[in-house]
Amino acid sequence: MPRATNSLPQSTLDTFQPVSTSAVHVLARMAARRAVTEELRAAGVRVTLVKPAEISAKAQVYLEQHPELFKDAVLRAQRMAEEDELRKARRRKLKPILVTPDLEK
Repeated sequence: MPRATNSLPQSTLDTFQPVSTSAVHVLARMAARRAVTEELRAAGVRVTLVKPAEISAKAQVYLEQHPELFKDAVLRAQRMAEEDELRKARRRKLKPILVTPDLEK
């Protein structure tokens, strides 16, 4: 009886990184808050005097009006995951291999 094998090469299986939906939502909300604060500053409002809850409410409305922020957030999350993987690979490369000395000699 034949054995089952992976249909994808191992390198492809190792590089697949799913992006968390909560991470995408956080990044989209952050972009919306940033846009709202920039709009307030452009209008001459001191952002430090605006309640954070009010900024969050305006950011939620802004996010509903600009769904492209979610697409940008997905791309940003994927890019962050790739950069994190490269950083981990560099760290693995830099670690020295520790060898236990042979005490019998």
